[in-house]
Amino acid sequence: MSGRSTWHASLQLDYTLASKRSVARYLHQGPLRILQSLYPEGDAVCHNVLVHPPSGLVGGDTLDMQVTVASGAHGLVTTPGATRFYRSEAGLATQQVHARVETGARLEWLPLEAIAYNQCDALNHAVFDLAPGAEMMAWDITAFGLPAADLPYVQGRFRQHLEIPGVWLERGTLNAEDTRLMDSPLGLAGQRCMATLVFAAGSALADERIERALACARDGLEASELRLTAGATSPHQQVIVLRALAPVTEPAMHLLRKVWAAWRQEMWGLQGTYPRLWHV
Repeated sequence: MSGRSTWHASLQLDYTLASKRSVARYLHQGPLRILQSLYPEGDAVCHNVLVHPPSGLVGGDTLDMQVTVASGAHGLVTTPGATRFYRSEAGLATQQVHARVETGARLEWLPLEAIAYNQCDALNHAVFDLAPGAEMMAWDITAFGLPAADLPYVQGRFRQHLEIPGVWLERGTLNAEDTRLMDSPLGLAGQRCMATLVFAAGSALADERIERALACARDGLEASELRLTAGATSPHQQVIVLRALAPVTEPAMHLLRKVWAAWRQEMWGLQGTYPRLWHV
């Protein structure tokens, strides 16, 4: 890919509440778009699809997303396909999102998986800033290589940064040549998909809500083929986390969708209404 111009794309996405309707407005630069707002569950929740037409990143590419959710608004964001971090010959490829969720607002950040191709050099950086009384659900799913196509992840680096400032931080580098991390029981144990689903709040959650959310997650785990490589915990009074390791993306995605729907019902009294795109 030498001689290729790099992509620098940015998006500012703002949700507000107007006449009891959550409304999305956005500005973009470069190949990053928000499709038409959809309301499959009424005016209170605005569903949006985030599209990156090139569909993949190489060294030097940057996707920068800034999201705000004003008080009382509720936004749900997903993507039509995986984000692909391709082999890099020109340094770091970066995908970053910073979201600010105000008091009484809700955000659901539900992109499809990121795929780390062999010889990639990638950074996936997400920060969610929650005001007191704000709540959110977000997931992150990363697949390493393409096992079904016999294209394993044997070289490259994938850096991960997931943060709720002052509350929760997960950060690490997954180097394909670090066999202790990638293949031993101390790390990924040979699995090639890792998935995290987070429910978080800007204020401390009541113990009863945490216990009910954990019970929902564990019910989902018990019925899952990943029950031996997944678990749910509450590492902080404002955070509940489900984690899973899987050989490929599909069982991890199935588990996260199931628990996400259960948490939606239990924590917010909302149906687990799948974004329309997930049915395609």
